[in-house]
Amino acid sequence: MKKLTISAFVALLSISGMTVSTASYAQEITLQEAMEQLSAAKDKGWVGEQPNGYLGVVASSSQAKQIAEQINEARRQEYARIAEENDIAVADVELLAGKRAIERTQPGHYVKVDGQWKKKP
Repeated sequence: MKKLTISAFVALLSISGMTVSTASYAQEITLQEAMEQLSAAKDKGWVGEQPNGYLGVVASSSQAKQIAEQINEARRQEYARIAEENDIAVADVELLAGKRAIERTQPGHYVKVDGQWKKKP
């Protein structure tokens, strides 16, 4: 497996500036709006980071679901791009991103550990 370059990994973790609109069913908010609401959603315990590299919904609400859907679609696209550039499987990028996202999660925000949502100490 070819290792991810640092720049690719930084790109992976810095998708917040993306303005791509997705074609998911949740068209009520844009990706940009979801990114703007992400920090507050994490503070409120609505969404959390998962080991698979994607956001999960901790407290079910339509707003939390829309935020997660928009951001996860952008992440899928970015993971696919990084995997192609580095000639590795998308699943490998997802796992690396999930590990990194959980490591970087602020104390008090939710992460999924062994299938359970837990507040990071």
